[in-house]
Amino acid sequence: MRQFLRAKIHKATVTDADLAYIGSVTLDPDLMERVGLEQYEKVLIVDNTNGARLETYALTGERGSGQVCINGAAAHLVSRGDEVIIMAFEYGDSPGRPRQILVDENNRFVQEIDHD
Repeated sequence: MRQFLRAKIHKATVTDADLAYIGSVTLDPDLMERVGLEQYEKVLIVDNTNGARLETYALTGERGSGQVCINGAAAHLVSRGDEVIIMAFEYGDSPGRPRQILVDENNRFVQEIDHD
């Protein structure tokens, strides 16, 4: 079995980095629903600003807020204002069509990304 990209939020801007929180990334549920992410789902975060990569899990934040808050120890790697890509993967025998979106600097949906 192989692992394939299932969901991606591209060019999101980190709105906060909270060292005091236990862990995870808190996301606007509007963004999560657009790509099919669920609360507590494992995600890979790539920081386009500094090159850091980390795995954590998604938590649902405030709807309509544009929130992308990096929590816990990950806040040592990713800072407020950094541009990130948030991805989730799935196992399968062949790739499905991933749900990918591009957001603006306020983390508002801009467009679907289609690489076909």
